[in-house]
Amino acid sequence: MTVLWWVSALSLLVWLWLALGHGGFWRTDQRLPGGAEPTRWPSVVVLVPARDEAEVLPVSLPSVLAQDYPGQARVILVDDHSADGTGELARALATRTGGLELAVTTPPPLPDGWTGKLWALRHGVEQAGDADWLLLTDADIAHRPGSLRALVAAGTGNGLDLVSQMARLRVSSRWERLIVPAFVYFFAQLYPFRRSNRPGSRTAAAAGGCSLVRREALERAGGVAAIRGAVIDDVSLARAVKRTGGRTWLGLADRVDSVRPYPGLGPLWRMVSRSAYAQLRYSPLLLAGTVAGLALVYLVPPAAALAGLAGGSWPVAAAGLAAWAVMTGSYLPMLRYYGVSAAAAPLLPFTALLYLLMTVDSAVQHWRGHGAAWKGRTYPQPRRADWQARAKPRRTE
Repeated sequence: MTVLWWVSALSLLVWLWLALGHGGFWRTDQRLPGGAEPTRWPSVVVLVPARDEAEVLPVSLPSVLAQDYPGQARVILVDDHSADGTGELARALATRTGGLELAVTTPPPLPDGWTGKLWALRHGVEQAGDADWLLLTDADIAHRPGSLRALVAAGTGNGLDLVSQMARLRVSSRWERLIVPAFVYFFAQLYPFRRSNRPGSRTAAAAGGCSLVRREALERAGGVAAIRGAVIDDVSLARAVKRTGGRTWLGLADRVDSVRPYPGLGPLWRMVSRSAYAQLRYSPLLLAGTVAGLALVYLVPPAAALAGLAGGSWPVAAAGLAAWAVMTGSYLPMLRYYGVSAAAAPLLPFTALLYLLMTVDSAVQHWRGHGAAWKGRTYPQPRRADWQARAKPRRTE
């Protein structure tokens, strides 16, 4: 029990540091900041990259078109060579619902070195003309009334260059309630929102489903081309903007919702494993460290608590239970945000085990040549030279 005691004590110390000294990652108070409405509303173009999104478009697109914006605004849906009639459906929805002007366009064939979404966004930026702001929003994101207006007011009123909201994901099914809040919780643990929002901080993150970016800031960062091969494109965009002097903000959404369903474990598993190994920069060393870290932080506390109670080692049991309690308490705010019962909080170690397996599976799929697959496309591992090139700001796209 001596080794287990030291390991459980280390896990407890890590949790105390996470709770008290890691940017308050577990808090859910980073919400869209208020801002004085501009006397002259800037022009905005909403860019919606879409590939085979006919299933969700009838729920999401009308909410975008219905935005009541005082200034000049229009919507460009970039139909990325869909096979399910996404473009035709978008035009029909615009005719039926009215609202903001909609243009549907298709980019040229995907070149090497680009992800499909970013190639579509680059094409959309070209079509957007000289708009002051660009709202990058996914095809499965629905915006409640006033969303666009509030985003622009937050950006202009607070001197921000990138305003991003983590869309509220669905938690309708049992698996969604188990997996989704933890997904956002883990993301915030990797990129504490408060730290990311602090000017001068090295931490930078955004949520790809809803990111309003000042056009000048995007150009200064090198345009979409600067992150052209990034699978984690939202974080890469925030880093590029912040690295070139821009101010970024990220928080949880109250008016932005994802309508994409994840009814079973399979779709959720694919959502996470698709980019998990890319998050680790395709490094076996980082993968080993991540697995060890997840085990120490999330699996050791319940294992130590149960082993200590079974073996009559009260110090081990106490350390394990204390670490488990801190973990559980830190998860409660996220569960409240999603309206999920607090009874799910002690299950976080089980959810973390699933994420550990998803991460390993992501690496295995990559080694088999099937990593970072999405909508019929598989993106190869970037070369080291590509990583280094993206670390340098570019002036033009």
